[in-house]
Amino acid sequence: MENTTTAAGSNTAELTDTSVGREFYDRHVQFLVDRDTDRLIDEHYNENATLISHDGVVRGREDLKQHFKGYLEMLGDLEVLSTDKFTDTGDSILFEATVNSHLGQARVYDAFVLRDLKIDYHFTGVMSGGST
Repeated sequence: MENTTTAAGSNTAELTDTSVGREFYDRHVQFLVDRDTDRLIDEHYNENATLISHDGVVRGREDLKQHFKGYLEMLGDLEVLSTDKFTDTGDSILFEATVNSHLGQARVYDAFVLRDLKIDYHFTGVMSGGST
């Protein structure tokens, strides 16, 4: 088990080997950068997965595919500049990242609740930036 530093500065033990969660995250990011929304959804989301943000809720693979196609069109070229925080518990992944897109630089967060190594619930949002 690997230790991770929390925002408060205390150390907590990860509950699983981070390699599986990190590989999942890396593939997820690559699907987004490649604009491969069909593979992203088919390989990473359960049939009735739900994406939740302050802008709305999207349910089911077909609606998720349409959502991500529109999202990536809005962003233009997407570049992940850094993964600032990353936590994997085996059945959830939480991360913060800094990204660059057509809209400018932004700090974003995402949390995935997993079942059978696919997303059931995806919480997402922007912490700062994102406007030009």
